[in-house]
Amino acid sequence: MGLGVEDRVRMAKRAAKEITPGMCVNLGIGIPTLVADYIPNEWNVMFHAENGIVGAGRKPLAGEEDENLCNAGGYPITLRKGGVYFDSATAFAIVRKQMLDMTILGGLEVSERGDLANWIVPGKRVPGMGGAMDLAVKAKKLVVLLSHTDNQGNPKIVKECKLPLTASRCVHLIITERAVIEVTASGLILQETLGNYSVEEVIEKTGCSLTIPPGF
Repeated sequence: MGLGVEDRVRMAKRAAKEITPGMCVNLGIGIPTLVADYIPNEWNVMFHAENGIVGAGRKPLAGEEDENLCNAGGYPITLRKGGVYFDSATAFAIVRKQMLDMTILGGLEVSERGDLANWIVPGKRVPGMGGAMDLAVKAKKLVVLLSHTDNQGNPKIVKECKLPLTASRCVHLIITERAVIEVTASGLILQETLGNYSVEEVIEKTGCSLTIPPGF
């Protein structure tokens, strides 16, 4: 069963709490694009897109879309005051020079070591990896948003990723509709439960060891 609108909004709002004023942040395709809607304008956060933008803003209102202004996924965006355009080579230079304070990506699987698989399901046609590999490796902090389970109820946070990796040992924080989980050198640590989910429900659908801090 897929995520509902409330789940997606909850995850985006929680991810927005990881951002602080003045950051430069890349938002991946899918749920991460919603994060921009929950950042106060006065924070002066500059959202980066690989197709050549720094300063992307909230999604435009219906009927106010600019057909020439979109993010790397092709979805309409706005441009905040101070935003700039440039070529894709410059956009990737920003990524590879580690000038991004944070990247927020979607995911298909995350392992207990922080390995990320988010670009292909074998046998299905996809446009390619895009900038995911560069973003995953070069961001100072990588936050991954994904559903806690797949459509069959199988865990997507696992001991070993079965899907082809985007990058290894790159994820710092995992946010699902059920929980916020920190990735550390000693394993995964539960930081919060979300929605109405209990600790037991989070553990039940997590496919690897999960440390529960004392007094949780």
